[in-house]
Amino acid sequence: MLHFILPFVIAGLAVVHILLLHETGSSNPKGSNATSKDYIKFSPYYFLKDVNMFLWVFFFFIGIVCLEPNLFGHPDNYIPADPMVTPAHIVPE
Repeated sequence: MLHFILPFVIAGLAVVHILLLHETGSSNPKGSNATSKDYIKFSPYYFLKDVNMFLWVFFFFIGIVCLEPNLFGHPDNYIPADPMVTPAHIVPE
């Protein structure tokens, strides 16, 4: 059950994190105190940075899937099936 619920919990925490980051900003680049408004806004700076990185990773994975689909395949997956021969690793108890 943990494997089903945990991704939703992590996605929810990521959304809450982005919303809080959007409200308060991300950093204090000028070294001023926390009450000052000298911080970098989430939008458009960090949003564009995140979208840019997402697109790079997305196109990298799309390239692997389209150009080299068998790159991470296991060699045993390429052995043709033979219904007359039982594989060696399957033995009776």
